Amino acid sequence: MATEDKNTTVAADATESPARRVAQATVGSARVDRVQPSGGSNDDQHSAGRTTVAEGVVAKIAGIAAREVAGVYALGGGGARALGALRDAVNATDLTQGVKVEVGETQAAADITIVVDYPAPMQDVAENVRNAVAGAISRMVGLEVVEVNIDVNDVHLPSDDSDDDSESRVS
Repeated sequence: MATEDKNTTVAADATESPARRVAQATVGSARVDRVQPSGGSNDDQHSAGRTTVAEGVVAKIAGIAAREVAGVYALGGGGARALGALRDAVNATDLTQGVKVEVGETQAAADITIVVDYPAPMQDVAENVRNAVAGAISRMVGLEVVEVNIDVNDVHLPSDDSDDDSESRVS
């Protein structure tokens, strides 16, 4: 643990994912220390203490940022999306669906599973999600984002929505 007056740490989850292994290796080998800005003698205005941010909070921030990107239809795999549809029906949307984050003291990594709208260019959508997630985590939590892995799980076709509508009208 660093001996700075202000630290941002994140409560760790016990699961092992590829992003966690990378984050741990990166944190362990090349730790990024935060340096207090040197601007005058305002030291008497700073209080000692520590801020802890839960991993679920970082995952929620990443999920919200990813959903805001144009071309992203949904987050998560098939089963997660089916369960998500049930949650949405009862107004209990899970903003962390399709998002896994691993965090260290100063760095974070994220794995995001997305469904892309057809005909959006997948590489552009993935890059935009990567930039949005990294920017949101850095800006809101203050962690360096070492990687954001994007898994394109499916492509949403506009005809899929019209098929669902026509089936409900026939019944």
